[in-house]
Amino acid sequence: MSKFSPFFFLIPLLLIPPLLLGKPTFANPTHEGIDNYFSDYNHSDTPGASVLIIQNGSVTYSRGYGLANLEEKTPVTLQTNFRLASLTKQFTATAILLLVQENKLSLNTKLQEIVPDFPDYARDITIRHLLNHTSGLFDYETLIPTSQLSQISDAEVLDLLKQQTGLYFFPGSQYRYSNGGYVLLGLIVELITEQSFSQFLKQNIFNPLQMKNTQMYEGEETLITHRAYGYTKLGTTFTKTDQSITSATKGDGGVYTSASDWILWENSIHHNLLISNSLQETAFSKGKLNDGSFTSYGFGWMLDTFKGWIHQYHTGSTIGFRTAIDRFPEKNLAILVLINRSNANPWEISQSIAQLYF
Repeated sequence: MSKFSPFFFLIPLLLIPPLLLGKPTFANPTHEGIDNYFSDYNHSDTPGASVLIIQNGSVTYSRGYGLANLEEKTPVTLQTNFRLASLTKQFTATAILLLVQENKLSLNTKLQEIVPDFPDYARDITIRHLLNHTSGLFDYETLIPTSQLSQISDAEVLDLLKQQTGLYFFPGSQYRYSNGGYVLLGLIVELITEQSFSQFLKQNIFNPLQMKNTQMYEGEETLITHRAYGYTKLGTTFTKTDQSITSATKGDGGVYTSASDWILWENSIHHNLLISNSLQETAFSKGKLNDGSFTSYGFGWMLDTFKGWIHQYHTGSTIGFRTAIDRFPEKNLAILVLINRSNANPWEISQSIAQLYF
């Protein structure tokens, strides 16, 4: 396969304030060193990737590799929209925190207060439990009838959960990652605001931040501009595998965005442009269980340390797409990797890139 000449971008944030005031000392990785991790994507006939690195308030590296659309031979650019999969959860969590900020609900609001007909087995589940994956709800993916052929909707996920009679565990007693919890959070936004979740995100997050490429996938009728399509390698051939039966749910993984728009999102996090500092700190705090121990998840973010430094991150995985975001706030460093193929490990790549800076 021939090498593909990728797009390269070095973008000063001209009208965006510095992400942080401090300027830690960094290693100075070469562009070639970063590119080496994307050699499998840098071809004119394969699905591609997008990488974005923000360091000390500036975009120091952003590059597109390979193709967004194999059939049309469309290259990946800074504006290419990838399906975020579970990176969507930070937008869902922010939407909920905006409602908390407006006193329209609290983190301790019970699920049954918002959805009164939800079965009594969930009477102790709160908004906080849904946000930090300690609700104990069953995985909705395992509840989908084998006879279902069309993409499942958020309303159908709610119905499936209503049909259950119990939980994996008592709310707050354990951690178990739950896509269903985040589907419910998206529905909760709709019930409280009386508008669609996608419209709420657009009006309260995407438009205020001028994230013009970012949008929610709502089903096959949705037109995603500048879209990357997902693929899976079967043998030596890439086959389009862009949609699955769960691809139309929203709060757990439905957002599409680009590297260019992520710059604006990252800036909003650093400067608390949408939510207060106290709510931001809560979102980046580890969940506390009933016994006083802590999980490694906040609100839409996984939390640990990397070489002794605070590490905020998330990965995303859905048919045809793999994504990863790593943030190191004490180092003023963020690394985003978006890939439109199933056979990929973007988090391994982003961790390798991070090693170059420490």
